[in-house]
Amino acid sequence: MNLPVLSTGVWAVVATPFTGSTFDVDETSLSRLVEHFEQIGAAGLTVLGVFGEAARLSTQERRAVLETVVDTVALPLVVGITSLATAPVIEEVRQAQDAVGGRLAGVMVQVNTPNPEVLRRHLQAVHEATGAGIVVQDYPVASGVQISTPALIEAIRPLGFVVAVKAEAPPTPVAIAALTAELDIPVFGGLGGMWLLDELAAGAAGAMTGFSFPEGLIATVQAWRAGGFDRARDVWSDYLPLVNFEQQAVVALAVRKECLRQRGLLLESGVRPPAAALPESLTVQLKRHLGAVPLTGGGR
Repeated sequence: MNLPVLSTGVWAVVATPFTGSTFDVDETSLSRLVEHFEQIGAAGLTVLGVFGEAARLSTQERRAVLETVVDTVALPLVVGITSLATAPVIEEVRQAQDAVGGRLAGVMVQVNTPNPEVLRRHLQAVHEATGAGIVVQDYPVASGVQISTPALIEAIRPLGFVVAVKAEAPPTPVAIAALTAELDIPVFGGLGGMWLLDELAAGAAGAMTGFSFPEGLIATVQAWRAGGFDRARDVWSDYLPLVNFEQQAVVALAVRKECLRQRGLLLESGVRPPAAALPESLTVQLKRHLGAVPLTGGGR
């Protein structure tokens, strides 16, 4: 039986705010952040992903994050799963189901092998144990696993419980074009929106990423639907310098969280060690980029 697929559009990826030198989870900032995402028209939220620093949270902290989000907004949720092996993935999925209940639109499970048959058996075992819809995330930077697009298609095609694919193995437009041609499920781009226009041209259903101005993602996807490439390019070009700035290796997470703080959406922008903190030398340029971004989108 096929499960309902994810809605098209922009699924905002939620940062986990911390406070003080102890880096406790800041539930006040978290509520403010997800309220903002709901107000600007996000299709849903992705919680406890890589941008949410889920791998650095305890089980209790992960539950607290999920409960805070559920109590704050009414949006559907995709919950990221950090583990790669089947047994701990099942455990994480069950914990997410217990915390989120009927608001769970899917769990995001990473590709854990380049072998399509082994991947299919892994995904089947997770679904059979939990009943959850699965968003398959192909993100080799996080997983350490490289799978070919034909192998990914082979693994997913028979599985009616896969509700979306998040394609983050460059070149993403090439992968998305192949995936959308062969699979009848939505495929989303990520990677901060670096190739958003080309992903939309390749058939992407939208974006699922932690860019600090999701308003720009939403405006661009809407412009694509209304006027195609030219209109979407006009909108997205205002945001591209900041997208590029945020995607700096090593410090990308710290840059994005400081952008959110500067926007008034987080009280503090700390990242949990051993993640790299924001270099002081980037702060002036960060403010320049933020000052040049339109607050609502819509192009020039």
